[in-house]
Amino acid sequence: MTARVLSVQTGQPREVLTQADDGRGLAWTSAIWKTPVSGRVWLGEEHLDGDAQADLVHHGGPHRAVLWYGAGHYPQWRAELGLAELDCGWFGENLTVTDLDEATVCIGDVYRIGGPDGAVVQVSQPRSPCWKLARRVGVPDLVARVESTFRSGWYARVLQPGWVAAGDAVERLERPCPEWTIHRAHEVHLGLRVLKRRRGDVTESADVDVNALLAAAKALAACPYLSPDWQRMLSSAGA
Repeated sequence: MTARVLSVQTGQPREVLTQADDGRGLAWTSAIWKTPVSGRVWLGEEHLDGDAQADLVHHGGPHRAVLWYGAGHYPQWRAELGLAELDCGWFGENLTVTDLDEATVCIGDVYRIGGPDGAVVQVSQPRSPCWKLARRVGVPDLVARVESTFRSGWYARVLQPGWVAAGDAVERLERPCPEWTIHRAHEVHLGLRVLKRRRGDVTESADVDVNALLAAAKALAACPYLSPDWQRMLSSAGA
């Protein structure tokens, strides 16, 4: 079955006021609110036209130009969270796509979106959701749920700018690293985090093969298609 773009979303930073547990108002800024766009949208080297990020340290840039999310996750989230309104863009993604997910997409995959004047992109890293996603959806433990289910989404860099639109076919052109699915990369990342929390460092743990985990992290860090941020993160963790 051909993968397709179900929806294209963009958004601009906005300031939001939410209520803390003690009743105080908390102001925060985010561009996680994404709105579906009709018609064709230009995907440039760093973002879709009309899209922006509030936190340029952890979002955006050439290696995180466009965020993808599998459309098949939304029925699961609606059922699990009891939120019928969850739909394309609620998880902050730019492209909601059918027939692709973290188990079928790999670091380094190259995809063409649309026809000859469409964009060509390369998968660069998993998405690591932050607290803003939980606050936007209104589910305090959503980040933990995303991590435990591996329904994270993934980022891509743009190799060839071009037009994208809902309904476009998504054709895989290359797969240089079939061993590094987004799911597997996230497993390694989360494994390192668990070890560090337990011991304050990457050391022996009764239920984790530390040597195997470190070897996997080292191999992932050496993947030339992985984003520089993830390469540095893995290296600093002892990979």
